[in-house]
Amino acid sequence: MKLSDINKAINGILTGDPEKEIVNVAKIETASENEISFISNPAYAKHFYTTKAGALLVSMDFEFSEKPEHLSVIRVADPYLAFVSLIEIFNKDTGKRSGISEKSHIEKDSVIGKDVFIGNFTFIGNKCSIGNNTSIFPNCSIGNNVTIGNNVTIYPNVAIYDGTVIGNNVIIHSGAVIGSDGFGHAKQTDGTYKKIPQVGIVVIEDDVEIGACTTIDRATIGETRICKGVKLDNQIQIAHNVIIGEHTVIAAQVGIAGSTKIGKRCMIGGKAGIAGHIEIGDDVILGAASNTTKSILKPGMYMGYRAKQMRDFLREEANINSIPDLKNKIKKLESNAH
Repeated sequence: MKLSDINKAINGILTGDPEKEIVNVAKIETASENEISFISNPAYAKHFYTTKAGALLVSMDFEFSEKPEHLSVIRVADPYLAFVSLIEIFNKDTGKRSGISEKSHIEKDSVIGKDVFIGNFTFIGNKCSIGNNTSIFPNCSIGNNVTIGNNVTIYPNVAIYDGTVIGNNVIIHSGAVIGSDGFGHAKQTDGTYKKIPQVGIVVIEDDVEIGACTTIDRATIGETRICKGVKLDNQIQIAHNVIIGEHTVIAAQVGIAGSTKIGKRCMIGGKAGIAGHIEIGDDVILGAASNTTKSILKPGMYMGYRAKQMRDFLREEANINSIPDLKNKIKKLESNAH
């Protein structure tokens, strides 16, 4: 692909050879003369003069003293997003499969759309609906009354339980479990626990991505709902009746207890824990390994074992770090007093 075509595709400003052929995208440290990379993080600016890449995407205000002779530069509004677009362009035809394996099993009353791929040993239950251009890789289990939209990709070894509703353009990675029973047990007078039937469903809206080995439990009654545009990393636990608002992103190993509602555009760092029956408002950021036990409705960044606003967390950390000095001062005062 010529640089002139790339420049046009990402609406950039090109300095260099418009006829140069680019065959792929690459990391700035390892790119070759027929590959393109980018600088978005200032930490990588040092590679501008040493990279062997044939072209680089940089911001409109990126400054350099002298451009290496072999290097072409494309200025764009957002180098990272432009690079993502190029990844899609250079990889748009890879990995597409079609056809239904004879080694799969589909119940007769299920409806399969056009251009669907279903891999070996995948099971699809009764009264399911699978949309157009959807790919279901080998060894998946799809329960009864499951609805799956268009352009969905379900990777190997995914289990989707009865009644689950999945929208369009959803990606579900290997090992994910959608619709398993919520953790509901009622303590009886003799100290034993009686299982509470979990009869609700899971609803996954459009443009959601679910990471490997993530578990989303069905509602006790009603719905567990993952709203449009949510991105979930690997190994996340989402309990029964949780609602996650649009365009929220959650990193790995987060646990969210039952009936909690999380707002729109939130960011939740890895290993964060969120208690049940609380509400997290829109535009809240929870730091890695934070623990949230009470509702947070005010937008902002929160950190800590008992999550609090960032400034309060940092103040407490500073006070804790000053304890050794205070201890030494007290010892000196005590020794002087004697």
